[in-house]
Amino acid sequence: MVAEKGKENHQASDKHDVLKSTQTVIQLALDKLGYSEEVFELLKEPIRMLTVKIPVRMDDGKVKVFTGYRAQHNDAVGPTKGGIRFHPNVSEKEVKALSIWMSLKCGIVDLPYGGGKGGIICDPRDMSFRELERLSRGYVRAISQIVGPSKDIPAPDVFTNSQIMAWMMDEYSRIDEYNSPGFITGKPLVLGGSHGRETATAKGVTICIHEAAKKKGIELVGARVVVQGFGNAGSFLAKFMHDAGAKVIGISDAYGGLHDENGLDIDYLLDRRDSFGTVTKLFTNTITNEELLELDCDILVPAAIENQITEKNAHNIRASIVVEAANGPTTLDATRILTERGILLVPDVLASSGGVTVSYFEWVQNNQGYYWTEEEVEEKLEKILVSSFNNVYETSQTRRVDMRLAAYMVGVRKMAEACRFRGWI
Repeated sequence: MVAEKGKENHQASDKHDVLKSTQTVIQLALDKLGYSEEVFELLKEPIRMLTVKIPVRMDDGKVKVFTGYRAQHNDAVGPTKGGIRFHPNVSEKEVKALSIWMSLKCGIVDLPYGGGKGGIICDPRDMSFRELERLSRGYVRAISQIVGPSKDIPAPDVFTNSQIMAWMMDEYSRIDEYNSPGFITGKPLVLGGSHGRETATAKGVTICIHEAAKKKGIELVGARVVVQGFGNAGSFLAKFMHDAGAKVIGISDAYGGLHDENGLDIDYLLDRRDSFGTVTKLFTNTITNEELLELDCDILVPAAIENQITEKNAHNIRASIVVEAANGPTTLDATRILTERGILLVPDVLASSGGVTVSYFEWVQNNQGYYWTEEEVEEKLEKILVSSFNNVYETSQTRRVDMRLAAYMVGVRKMAEACRFRGWI
């Protein structure tokens, strides 16, 4: 009996294992496209994985050693590309999965990249400005041999920002003895950053929401929107939805949620939130994140962390459209349940691809030394995202598969073909 219980727990944990679930859908996508088992064996894990130890002199004079990772999933199409996150829960398995997702995103929006991802196990909320600078520079020194403008191009991710990217670019330029703005994206504008980069992820999600609403016949003006998460993507998204005339009836952060059926005052909430995107601690009449997800609404946007919609609550979701702004917020079982219930699910690898798209624009601008206006960036982003959304939607309809599997099929095809032409498989 004990053994059976242990087996059940292991199976349950496998369902919520981001790497295993990613590999499961990749195998399904490759099977649907008619590729051999050898292709899956090549693509199921990063082609290169580096673990580093980073000694940092802390402000109290003691040396603390941090663990960092850099995964490069596949470079058959071109250099790898992906963010660096600073978070206490960073793990090797998570970084591997995220690098695979980056490959898929790049394939979906047809960029000349493979996927990469990096992370450091730390809590930047407990570190000083100077400690963060030493850690950022130490990480670049540790991974410098495998990154570069034509090898692997980092970018911001969870708890990293343009200042951290600036330190990293400066450190790489010192090592390389050459000014290398194209080494990293998400930089400040004065150091070769691109207009629109900070809001790119939220802008991409907004474009996908517009397209999904058209497919479901929902008018965005007056539509009831719930956004889980009020960090970079969630807060900008709430603002974009509010400005488009939608009613944002619910938002949440790590401490709880706020709900107003008549629509929340998003501008007021943005003014009151702290640097980590939290605002609900200022209010007493909060709801839980679980209650927020199950609110009656037209559009639900999970923009927080993974495994938020599972087989346990998928039957209780009352939205017509779910658009994933976060990485992996919906499990595979929940994806099946939502699809069977007629809910249009726009998967993370499509919905959150605005960030890497504008990062690509930044890299292109760095390489050519010519910079675009914000209007030009937004116009190019919309053109790519609308085309990519329709490609995935049409694949879903013609192949009779859910949107997640359709997105994986679109995303993996370019990479698999590049591997085949190179003679790797």
